[in-house]
Amino acid sequence: MAEVQYLVTALFALFVCTGIGVHSEGEAVWGYQCKNDRCVKTAISEESYPAANAISLPACRLFCGEGAGLLWPQPTGQLAVENELAHIDPDQVWFQWDEKLTQLVGLWEANRDRFRSQLKKRAQGAALKPGGKAVRIKLNVTDDSLALNYETDESYSLTVGAGSSKDELQATIEAKTFFGARHGLETLSQLVLYDDIRNELQMVARARVSDAPAFPHRGLALDTSRNFIDLESLRRTLDGMAMVKLNVFHWHITDSQSFPLVVKSRPTLHTYGAYSRRNVYTADDVQRLVQYALERGIRIVPELDAPAHVGEGWEKLGVTACFNYQPWENYCVEPPCGQLDPTKDAVYDILEDVYREMNAMFNRSDLFHMGGDEVSVRCWNATGSIQRWMGEQEWGLQEGDFMKLWNYFQTEALRRLDKTLQAVEGPGGGKPRPIVMWTSKLTESPYLEQYLDKDRYIVQVWTTGNDSKVANLLQKGYRLIMSNYDALYLDCGFAGWVTDGSNWCAPYIGWQKVYNNDLMAIGGPYAQQILGGEAALWTEQSDTHTLDNRLWPRLSAHAERLWSNPRAGWQMAEARMLLHRERLIEEGIAANSIQPKWCLQNEANCPIGGDSGRS
Repeated sequence: MAEVQYLVTALFALFVCTGIGVHSEGEAVWGYQCKNDRCVKTAISEESYPAANAISLPACRLFCGEGAGLLWPQPTGQLAVENELAHIDPDQVWFQWDEKLTQLVGLWEANRDRFRSQLKKRAQGAALKPGGKAVRIKLNVTDDSLALNYETDESYSLTVGAGSSKDELQATIEAKTFFGARHGLETLSQLVLYDDIRNELQMVARARVSDAPAFPHRGLALDTSRNFIDLESLRRTLDGMAMVKLNVFHWHITDSQSFPLVVKSRPTLHTYGAYSRRNVYTADDVQRLVQYALERGIRIVPELDAPAHVGEGWEKLGVTACFNYQPWENYCVEPPCGQLDPTKDAVYDILEDVYREMNAMFNRSDLFHMGGDEVSVRCWNATGSIQRWMGEQEWGLQEGDFMKLWNYFQTEALRRLDKTLQAVEGPGGGKPRPIVMWTSKLTESPYLEQYLDKDRYIVQVWTTGNDSKVANLLQKGYRLIMSNYDALYLDCGFAGWVTDGSNWCAPYIGWQKVYNNDLMAIGGPYAQQILGGEAALWTEQSDTHTLDNRLWPRLSAHAERLWSNPRAGWQMAEARMLLHRERLIEEGIAANSIQPKWCLQNEANCPIGGDSGRS
């Protein structure tokens, strides 16, 4: 873990306040003092705690104790924040980058505008005191590659110090890639706070940070089929992900309930499969979102789940089995049922067209997710044409035979996907991509070894973290992405929408459990084969209007687990989490409240077993 150094001597003497009354209307009456490594709310009093020495809660949290202050996620390398804050002018923030790296210029312009917007949101509409120092930000990047994959260097170093004049601060970010430098800029934005006592923006005047992620795959899997999620909400989700240095948006874009993706060569899919003509994503929508994500250091990985989880739209093409069969619980895990019929040649022609257009839309991704979730043998076995076809191959109707059928589908579908990749331009084009599939019967022995090449396939785990099947996958040499439902399914704990009571994976998973989901412990001696993880939100009971509070701030806990790999539990992170949640709110993200605000203002008084007894 990080070497954390805080230089806090003589802190309070450095805060100079001019012209502040103590108790007149509209002026601050509370400040904070650092006592025993926690921030204690203290009434401002000229006798015991004069206004000239009073500091705001964010300022106190930044300097008090041995933590990362205001930073989320916690840095993994050196962190040295010296004991001085400077009043800054958000209208005097200037950027400098290498114009010769032309591929990066547009990205830096977008990040410059976003950074300035972030600073102005800190005050939440308050009229800031005029003046303050200018800030000059230098971005030094040595490699202009925009490939974001498991080999990409996302490390950075950040130095903040005096500028060329007494009226200027300079922040220098050094990184090999755009992605690392962008993370450094995100950290710098968190070293700026709003002082509600002096009504000004303040920035750390001297700091040094070196930082790099513990895991290369840090993501969110979001379903936009069960309920449609509008583009504004998707962009807001990407904004939040950028704030906490998540780098993968896994887009589960279609399912049996709806097919919202416009595929021009197969318009039947969205025409009959989308909930309405307005509930669709066009190629232009997708490509703009891919660019929006790139500006925030995020790659979008598309998923076309097959051969199960297909229905609306597909059914009109005559290539499905058991579509909307009743009683549905005999053929699938939720209505409507539907699987592709692997024995129909038309299936693969349709898939080839869909793959071709998806690969053009998502041309920045070097991964493709082929789903493979919850394939029902009973569904295929209830289809007479499939039974007859298998008989013609001299196959039986046992589990192993249906796994052979599944492999027949997977092999041909993959061949068609690889064929379409040859025409793709961009970082992910022209060559086979790694393929991600969910854990299933196919990822269990002996089918795993027979049908899935460990050098081509990455397995995404949705079962529990201590499932013996996880150990088997690791022992067989497979690379894993963890989405173990006991810690990372964010839809758990709500009402059962097809049953009485709670849904199947209850209870609700709090941010604490997400934070403590230790992937190194899950992997044990094979931990290096775990590429990272994705929190997942399946949207049977979520949509545009509830998205933010389902994701945040639990997704932030997931982000720190994957970036920092903290050795301490959630208790040590709680004070930072409460302030981080406030920052999400400032950015317009409707993050769920996790405690009364009194707990934010009275640190360590709320958790059972906390240190409220300290004086």
